[in-house]
Amino acid sequence: MSSLGAGIAVAKVGTAAVAALAEKPELFGRLLIFVGLAEGIAIYGLIISILILNRL
Repeated sequence: MSSLGAGIAVAKVGTAAVAALAEKPELFGRLLIFVGLAEGIAIYGLIISILILNRL
C-alpha cells in the first residue's frame, strides 16, 4: 500500500515539478527535494514491512 501511495505521489509531484521547472529552471534543487520526499514514503513502507515480517 505504501508503494502504491508513493507511486501516486511521485506521479503528481513529478508532473508539477516538470511544469514548474519549464518556467523557472532555478527551482531544480527544491523540486528534487519534493520528489525525494514523496519517494521516501515507499522506503519507509519497505522498512516497516520488513520489521513486521521479522516478527512473524
